[in-house]
Amino acid sequence: MNIMFEESITEEARQKYILLELDTFYFENSKKTSTAYCLIEQAPLQEMIIMDQFVNLHDNLIKNYKLQNWKFCEGALEHLVGKWGGELDTFYESIITRINEFKVTVLSPDWNAAIHRP
Repeated sequence: MNIMFEESITEEARQKYILLELDTFYFENSKKTSTAYCLIEQAPLQEMIIMDQFVNLHDNLIKNYKLQNWKFCEGALEHLVGKWGGELDTFYESIITRINEFKVTVLSPDWNAAIHRP
């Protein structure tokens, strides 16, 4: 999986590749956030016809994850695991694990999905 942070993504990369949002990181030392993206260079040929649907579903997964809409996320993940040639499967598995933990945890009202790093 090719991962790029938003500040290093060029306009050429935006036009040439599929960029899928992953996680946003909050760096405590600098008090800044940065969003990581997966850069898809080549998608499997059989997925090309419905690629826009997968991109839309992934985007909605991230949106609903931030909204704590776990039910939507679980349904979306059922359709996304295995797509993109399996390139994002480890990310999707991580999201599934987090959701299972969040479902039994009371999240603070200011939870914003950002992963905190020193």
